[in-house]
Amino acid sequence: MLRRFGSARASLEMVPQLARRGERSRTVTAVTRSEAEAELTALHRAGARMVCWGEPHYPSALAAIDDAPPIVTVLGRAELLESPMVAVVGARNASANGRRIASELSAGLGDAGIVVGSGMARGIDAAAHLGSLHSGSVAVVAGGADIVYPEENRGLYDALVERGVVIAELPLGTEPQARHFPRRNRIISGMARGVVVVEAAAKSGSLITARFALEQGREVFAVPGSPLDPRSRGCNDLLRNGATLTETAADILAQLGPFLQSEMPAPRPRERALQPRLPLAAAAPNLSAIPQIPEDAALELLMEKLSPTPVAVDELVRQCHLSAASIATLLLELELAGRIERHPGNLVSLR
Repeated sequence: MLRRFGSARASLEMVPQLARRGERSRTVTAVTRSEAEAELTALHRAGARMVCWGEPHYPSALAAIDDAPPIVTVLGRAELLESPMVAVVGARNASANGRRIASELSAGLGDAGIVVGSGMARGIDAAAHLGSLHSGSVAVVAGGADIVYPEENRGLYDALVERGVVIAELPLGTEPQARHFPRRNRIISGMARGVVVVEAAAKSGSLITARFALEQGREVFAVPGSPLDPRSRGCNDLLRNGATLTETAADILAQLGPFLQSEMPAPRPRERALQPRLPLAAAAPNLSAIPQIPEDAALELLMEKLSPTPVAVDELVRQCHLSAASIATLLLELELAGRIERHPGNLVSLR
């Protein structure tokens, strides 16, 4: 919207019109100034800060993925987000050996100057955070940055706020729900140069993180386990499909090598990407110079291709024979109208 309409103010003024084009019956408006100020006040009270896509403290690796969150809440040592990161994830019902391996891998990565990221879940996640607290640990949570989940990790949460960093896509006070965790997982992999899986059942959520990592061009590592332990089946499957066998932190460092020292590629231009520091009250855009929003026929064509099953936006561009910019505008109208839902991996579906 910033690219299309030229400023934040002009973009917000267009929201009701775009929603009407998407055939939403209820009026859509931006939040009020008082609501925005209340949220900023709550952030200040919590000692947190809001970081927008494109701003200096926004993680460069995360900014490079297609569906990077436009805004994240950061609580703790924000400077850790500028360091290269490796994610360590795995089973919640982890074995004693699995927890030990996760802790030792994380400690070894920390000693090498690598920040370790995980999801603050019980089991492998908690062990990874505990092993890397001395050097810097990043917890990506599924709810608000001020919500401790699970409650048993409250002590770990307090330590992370003091010595590491907690990052969240959702606003303060948001209780985590099941649908939030896959979106959280794509942030874990998106921030990392590589993802290490320690113990994962065949349908573990950690495998979702590994899949996102592959889609995002990250390296995937897996710790092998006994065929007799169901918690090892996911890791062993990853190894069969080309993941790097991992026993020590040295295995990870050897594989990633120069990637840990290099900057991530600059974020690709996106029609929906936020661009920082645009003047709030910039002059009204020259609407005659902006490509017109497609007619009803284009919207109907797009609606024919959509279903409750998520589909890639790139696939819609190919099948509709419309430009990426046109598809982005149409999807924006439908999203504002509440008719579609976005999913990790740049997928969309009908509600």
